[in-house]
Amino acid sequence: MKNISYKIRKYKRGFSLAEVLAALMIGAMVLIAVLGIYSRAGRSAAAITRKLDSSRLPSEVLQRIAEDLDRIIASGSDTKVTIENKLNNLYPTARLTILKNYYDKGRKPQTFEEIIWQTGYDYDTDSLVLYRSHSGVGLEDKLLDEKRESWEKGYPFVPICDGVTFFKIQVPRGEDFLDRWSGSPPHGIVVTISFAEPFKTVAGDLDVPDEEKITRTIAIDRTRKIRFIFVKKEYEEDEISEISESGEISEISESSESEEISENSESKSSESKSSESRSSESSE
Repeated sequence: MKNISYKIRKYKRGFSLAEVLAALMIGAMVLIAVLGIYSRAGRSAAAITRKLDSSRLPSEVLQRIAEDLDRIIASGSDTKVTIENKLNNLYPTARLTILKNYYDKGRKPQTFEEIIWQTGYDYDTDSLVLYRSHSGVGLEDKLLDEKRESWEKGYPFVPICDGVTFFKIQVPRGEDFLDRWSGSPPHGIVVTISFAEPFKTVAGDLDVPDEEKITRTIAIDRTRKIRFIFVKKEYEEDEISEISESGEISEISESSESEEISENSESKSSESKSSESRSSESSE
């Protein structure tokens, strides 16, 4: 009788279903903890960035508005300032127009330079976008303005920043503030801007906390000395007396007179020295 031998293979023991489920649960818990830490770090970084932007960006915007007012009004030309405030989708918005005119040969006013600051509602971000417009005869940036296409010149508004939730421009008048102004430049302008989260007031419009508003009072000094004026090459006595009231020509005339006096004194001293030397030679 033949002996039949059987080979019994030994298989390694695998993981049970309970062990697999336990491993999946532990891995999921670790993954959730890592994602939670990552999301908290991202929110903290975004909050810090918003905090920095909330103080830096408004200051830059207010400084640019002050520079526009200072540059145009200080030129001594016919300047008009228009201020309007209203609500746009419950957000406080404002519009500032700075217009400088010059007169042609027919004494008709022509626009030399016009700058507009205004905000518009953005439906995508549910906030306001701040725009700036510059138009007129004088080019602000010759390199960029000369390369504009014809259709681009019809849309002069350039977005400055988004996320604005409060923008108001007022004119102080005693203890009150005027929301509308049209005419010659006022003595001062108060500009308020904010990027904080708005809340709905009792009246139904949107507002931001007062501590989140950044306000700057821009003083307009129309009595200061003009940096330059355009004058003729040749002057008559009447024209010189009229122009000297501005202060520039008077300084030039005073300096020229002082130079002439110094030259005359030097010539007289040289003549006296020569006469003394001659007298001493004759006496010898």
